[in-house]
Amino acid sequence: MIPARAVLLDLDGTLVDPAGGITGGILHALLANGIAHPGDEHLDSLVGPPLASGLMTIPGMTEALLPKVIADYREQYAAHGMAASRVYPGIEDLLTALRAAGRILAVATSKPEPLARRLLAAKGLDGYFDSIHGSAPDEVSAPTRTSGKPHIVAAALDATGQGPQQTVMVGDRLHDIEGARVNGLPAIGVSWGFAADGELEAAGAAAVVHSPAELGRLLGAADATTVDALRDGPA
Repeated sequence: MIPARAVLLDLDGTLVDPAGGITGGILHALLANGIAHPGDEHLDSLVGPPLASGLMTIPGMTEALLPKVIADYREQYAAHGMAASRVYPGIEDLLTALRAAGRILAVATSKPEPLARRLLAAKGLDGYFDSIHGSAPDEVSAPTRTSGKPHIVAAALDATGQGPQQTVMVGDRLHDIEGARVNGLPAIGVSWGFAADGELEAAGAAAVVHSPAELGRLLGAADATTVDALRDGPA
């Protein structure tokens, strides 16, 4: 019976609502490079996975265009998207409660790490976390494109000083659940992000919660509800 002493959290769609800052910035970059609007549903699907991998699923995208599209998107995001993002209601209360309960907290995001740090600082969240982990600034090269979320989760797990039996991953997309599974962690999905209906359950989330308060109750009960129980799935 091992309680969850450490909690890894995704960023966009879990802690922070991009509020169109990501999808709008991507669309701006696509159109600026002569690529047609892929549709809102396709744009929404790009929130979560490594950007380079997601962009390559868009009709008309080429390897040659990829670095320029990413650079244009990052410029637009820094200028407008970051300011548009907002912390989800209840998240600061959740983080405060988890810190008070003695949990080790880390961010594990596919966003480039320097940009993740800037966003968390801008939204006043950086002080809650023991460590922050993201992709390399060069999003086109390995391991960001080749291994996706698992290597980021691995780095965050290592920084906590805890084992996988003592750690839980929390995120809003299947990539978070898969990144946890590769590293031997149970994962909790949050429904307020960008997952399609049934996506988190199909990916193997041990539980899916519908509010930060519900997530806090689940994580706050870790002394009585073990990670091993979560690993077996919801009751």
